[in-house]
Amino acid sequence: MGCEKITYNSSLITHNSDDKGGGMDEILEILEKDARTTSDDIARMLKKKPQNIKEAIKKYEKEGVILKYKAVINRDLIKDTDSSVRALIEVNITPQKDVGFDKVAERIYSFPEVSSCYLISGTYDLLLIVEGKDLHTVSRFVAEKLAPLENIKGTITHFLLKKYKEDGVILKQREENKRIAISY
Repeated sequence: MGCEKITYNSSLITHNSDDKGGGMDEILEILEKDARTTSDDIARMLKKKPQNIKEAIKKYEKEGVILKYKAVINRDLIKDTDSSVRALIEVNITPQKDVGFDKVAERIYSFPEVSSCYLISGTYDLLLIVEGKDLHTVSRFVAEKLAPLENIKGTITHFLLKKYKEDGVILKQREENKRIAISY
């Protein structure tokens, strides 16, 4: 593939789909690693003008390339938090004629309990990340909303027990009382 050149106030930003980043702009790579990086810092890193970086970011936001800025939160370290339950749900579906998986997936990801929905290869077709206030809430979602849908052939639910790493960030674990090993 060739090189697509986009100009922002005489600053040249190059997208090259042959590089190891899969064509993702350097600005996007920096923001994906740390969304709090300022335009001025990015400009210094890339040796570009800060105004051009700001314009590029605004354009990415307007075009829907940048959808949201988010923080990775280690909920295990927050005291007195309402602990929610997350589950990975594999879903086997029958694709609809002329529209494939898209319409079924759209129906499923419209549920507020579904935080993520992916088309996957393998035995199952979709992978969902579902959140609820407890195990029963997630179970009810599967039994009462998901499984009865017309094109659903089967589901497998995996409840997440502990997070070690999320979005490339290793989560520090709360220090718990360590038991002393007793040997006889």
